[in-house]
Amino acid sequence: MFVKPESASALFAGPFAIATLSEPDGVRFPALVTAAARVLDLRAAFGDPRLTVRGLLDIWDTAAPRLAALADQGSGLRPLEDFRVHAPVEPRQVFQSGANYRQHVIDLHVAHGDPADGRSEQERRAEAAEIMDRRAAEDLPYVFIGLPSAITGPYDDVTLPSWAEKPDWELEVAVVIGRAAHQVSEEEALEYVAGYTIANDLTDRATVFRRDMPQIGTDWLRSKNAPGFTPLGPWIVPAASVADPGDLRLVLKLNGETMQDESTEDMIFDVARMVSYASQSARLLPGDLVLTGSPAGNGMHWGRLLRDGDVMDGSVTGLGAQRTRCVAEDAS
Repeated sequence: MFVKPESASALFAGPFAIATLSEPDGVRFPALVTAAARVLDLRAAFGDPRLTVRGLLDIWDTAAPRLAALADQGSGLRPLEDFRVHAPVEPRQVFQSGANYRQHVIDLHVAHGDPADGRSEQERRAEAAEIMDRRAAEDLPYVFIGLPSAITGPYDDVTLPSWAEKPDWELEVAVVIGRAAHQVSEEEALEYVAGYTIANDLTDRATVFRRDMPQIGTDWLRSKNAPGFTPLGPWIVPAASVADPGDLRLVLKLNGETMQDESTEDMIFDVARMVSYASQSARLLPGDLVLTGSPAGNGMHWGRLLRDGDVMDGSVTGLGAQRTRCVAEDAS
């Protein structure tokens, strides 16, 4: 399935992006997609019938200029609407981050404050803002591990597990790694980024914290990693086409109503800081994802969680748009 935008120029920033496509019932393949919604099968272009997007990312430094040249040629292209769009890459590792949007964390700080606190909301917000400023200057990003098996396509249905009492949305910018990175500095971190895509990092709020053992804290396996809980894509837009990852607008609509509408300018830790931090402990590999957190406007904020039949439309400036429908799992 391909959700066609109002105009071809709205697909993504730059002349081309990378996708994983298939014929309606065929084998998935890596594709170059032009801004005019035309497709080139990269298996033939690179002379490798087993090529994948992750294989391209393994050789990104040499592949990127070849892709740009192929996009300029414009020959052998087919209409995008002939194909099904899948998650653009199968990562080996997924690094997720929390509490990385200033306004979102301030809202949480106020919402979950001590009921006995007699100060006004304005005073509590001022306190939270001061904490955020201090955190940005002195603290570290909060990063944890997600499962590749939670990833699904940008237009696929999302199954809400029967056990999930409070499923919620979290639209995010996902960084796609293009070179192996270990203990890289913040100054050089962006050199390891191949491009960007969209992720909706669904979370069951009811299982974030263990009820049986509250002292051990968060349970990200249970709350975030159900199959299909991370719609990804539709494309990987090369980093060279994204002028400033710190100035992208994220918008999520639920059944047509805007829930999230924020700029990555509100991030506490920017992309370079996130990539550098993750690389200090782990070795980031080509095709890996670094999710950069979600802005204010989640379901908990609105008092409205996901349910059967809901449709989520998520978009990010220059990265395209995804649309997913929620389907309740059969409890039987």
